[in-house]
Amino acid sequence: MSFQIAMVQFAPVRKNISANIRSIQNLLHGVRADLIVLPELANSGYLYNGKNALRGIAEESDGKGPFLSAIQDLATASNAVIVTGYAERAGQDLFNSAAAVSPEGVLVNYRKTHLYNTESDLFSKGDTGFVTFSWRDVEIGIMICFDWIFPESARTLSLAGAQIIVHPANLVLPYCQDAMITRSIENRVFTITANRTGHEKLRGARLTFTGKSQMTSPKGEILFRGPKQKSTVHITEIDPKDALDKLVSEKNNIFADRRPELYDL
Repeated sequence: MSFQIAMVQFAPVRKNISANIRSIQNLLHGVRADLIVLPELANSGYLYNGKNALRGIAEESDGKGPFLSAIQDLATASNAVIVTGYAERAGQDLFNSAAAVSPEGVLVNYRKTHLYNTESDLFSKGDTGFVTFSWRDVEIGIMICFDWIFPESARTLSLAGAQIIVHPANLVLPYCQDAMITRSIENRVFTITANRTGHEKLRGARLTFTGKSQMTSPKGEILFRGPKQKSTVHITEIDPKDALDKLVSEKNNIFADRRPELYDL
């Protein structure tokens, strides 16, 4: 089975939704794929002086805001489902979220489980749990950025049936790309880390994002690793059925061989 995945890497501009929409539109012009993955917080950028500064940029998960509406239009043009990170507003809460958007609208919404460092100053802890969705007979799971460091994240999605784990990210630590090789191997799934590039400064804080977005196979092969600093779109064709094979030897199945009765502390 042929399944086309497009991974987008760029530098979102803080507080400028329209500029970020234009960047994504330019990068996806003429792109056709089954699945497109964008970075974390693609609508908003990363650093903010408190919740009030971010609240006007964030939007609800119903898909009616300017950013998710534009993503739906792009999903229609590309004939794809697009998974994008975005700042979500829900009542008085803000969430670091990712939505899967099809030509028909938002299919599922995931709120980041594991917040990194000062993200907790802006965002509430995610309350959705890890979610999967089906698209063209392929099961896809979502996690966001710092979720990578907890092996339970990818394992939970994989046990729920995910063949592909999409991973919008704003990475600043240097370890994730290598760790995602292990996440693919230990779960026998495809992983798609769509990272951002560039720098952000705010008051005394300066962050440099690591780029190097990555696609990894169920055997841990790096199918693509992007540049460190440049915006890029890369399309890879995979067979999602490869992620249904959980055998690592003739007698070892990574899921059937689990012994959860011995994992209880």
